Amino acid sequence: MSSFRTVLQYLLSIFGSALLPLAIPWAIYLICRSRRIRSLEGKVVLITGASSGLGEALAHAFYACGCKIILAARRSKELERVRDDLLSLTDVSNNCAPAILTMDLGDVDSMVEKASNAESIFGCVDILVNNAGISYRGRILDTTMAVHSKVMDVNYFGQVALTKGLLPNMIGRKSGHIVTISSVQGKIALPHRSAYSASKHALQAFMDSLRAEVASEGVNVTVVSPGYIKTNLSENAVTGSGSKYGVMDETTSKGYEPSVVAQKIVSAVRRSEPELTIADISARGGIFLRSFLPTIYFLVMRIRARKMQVESSQDKKKDSNLNEFLTNIS
Repeated sequence: MSSFRTVLQYLLSIFGSALLPLAIPWAIYLICRSRRIRSLEGKVVLITGASSGLGEALAHAFYACGCKIILAARRSKELERVRDDLLSLTDVSNNCAPAILTMDLGDVDSMVEKASNAESIFGCVDILVNNAGISYRGRILDTTMAVHSKVMDVNYFGQVALTKGLLPNMIGRKSGHIVTISSVQGKIALPHRSAYSASKHALQAFMDSLRAEVASEGVNVTVVSPGYIKTNLSENAVTGSGSKYGVMDETTSKGYEPSVVAQKIVSAVRRSEPELTIADISARGGIFLRSFLPTIYFLVMRIRARKMQVESSQDKKKDSNLNEFLTNIS
């Protein structure tokens, strides 16, 4: 990995030198953009997946901005915990108690009704944060179509349906903001992540189309592509058979703190940023290679896939030896 990073840094330095003449205009653009900061106080924010992880951190970040928060997720008890945590804050001036809305994005047909329910709480939804999602670990050959469908329902179809349910009123008011938490894997695909990467690719494409279509309607669209975040996403991931993965990946455990990512997202919303990538040099390098040097990217991914397959085979062999040992001593 260190040699890979060295190559990336070398390639980026070469291209960085070539793009140097664009640095000054780009800096001017960034300065002008930084002045377009809007207040979020009083805005109604619907956050899906708000019961834990990044969703919970986003609830805290938007609540601190004076927003009216609608906490949405499947687990009502956890939503109540998050609401109570927000109400107990003594350093935040927000007189509006967060509301709770239970929903399951996997139930795609119910999303239009859920959108209507959300709008009835505070009269409208100003900002939708499509944060809920499910991850996946597995080899394509070993993955059932039921798993592919489940991941697509939660990560794509459910979010599209909820977005479409809220869009008419946003367009009618000429005001609104759709924030979608995608992933770096919405830009580059990794081996053993096919279902997840495919769902995020689809979500990225949908939101890019939506951004263009509603640009003249007063509705903003922001797509956030984070790298690894220190949440329970990998533990709750599904495997190819549909069972729970149940493992905290090392990359996840060393990822960004949810609160840090949440603050960056709120800042992007205040600036109406169309896109935000929150990732380290490896992920950014992968995106760069896929775009400009795809042959090298494909080679790196082949090497990664082969390494993962060897590690998986070794783990299965260890499990088999352990089972044989336990059988012999029982």
